Amino acid sequence: MDGWYVDDRCTNCDVARQYAPDLIDEADGKSRIRRLPSNAEEQQRFYAAVFACHTRSIRPESGQPDQTDDPFPMALDDSVLLCGHNSRRTAGANAYLLRRPSGDVMMVDTPRWSRELAERYAESGPVTDVLLTHRDHAAHGRRYADHYGARLWIHEGDLDAAPDADQVIKGLEPVEIGEGVTAHPLPGHTRGSVLYLADDRYCFSGDSFYWSRTTGDLEVAASVTWYSIEELAASLARTAGQVRFEWLLPGHGDRHRLAADEMSRRLRELTERTALLKPRPIDFTAVRW
Repeated sequence: MDGWYVDDRCTNCDVARQYAPDLIDEADGKSRIRRLPSNAEEQQRFYAAVFACHTRSIRPESGQPDQTDDPFPMALDDSVLLCGHNSRRTAGANAYLLRRPSGDVMMVDTPRWSRELAERYAESGPVTDVLLTHRDHAAHGRRYADHYGARLWIHEGDLDAAPDADQVIKGLEPVEIGEGVTAHPLPGHTRGSVLYLADDRYCFSGDSFYWSRTTGDLEVAASVTWYSIEELAASLARTAGQVRFEWLLPGHGDRHRLAADEMSRRLRELTERTALLKPRPIDFTAVRW
């Protein structure tokens, strides 16, 4: 469209559509440019989609996009920034920067690795911790942690994906890992999946659950559960009453904000729905974005 196109490397990961759902939609299992931006706010969201795409599939026919249009890191609010630059090695997962009252920053999962990006993210504050939600997102954790002199965190259930982690979360009980930040083990998607809760406001859910624009609700990716859907149901039943948050910030699937009471209600309902699910074959095409 008007000099822009989506190439055939697109994996239908949904990331671009999360940033610009009114500009980019889905057709035949791929993203498609619906229209181009008509104002400055739309232009920022369009270029966020361009620079987040892990296959760099949204392209101008003239060549590479102008690097000065890269909006990342991009503020979600005062405490959370979106890293963008999603990585092929994490299947295009989203990553986040969590600012703490001390001025320090935690990175939750990781974008693609480059020294230039690492230095750009560090402008938000000293990065003290890299928090991995599960094995699928571990690819660049050690490089970012080493670059910052930060601690790398993972749960023991997925330790073989990051055997040189500095901090290992054990068992099923929640553990405080920093002021206002708690890790809640949530085995299911993988054996070592973890939720990170911050300030009773933010829930970094990895791939355990997400917001679906299709259903307008919280969902689990039942068709992409590597470990056990029954374990995920049990984990949600154990955890739903312990957590409170407004922002859901997943690795895959859309972000969403609701009042904490409403989010809690929907999480309880998700727990009930998940308890009815049965194991099924892995099928990426069945995810309801």
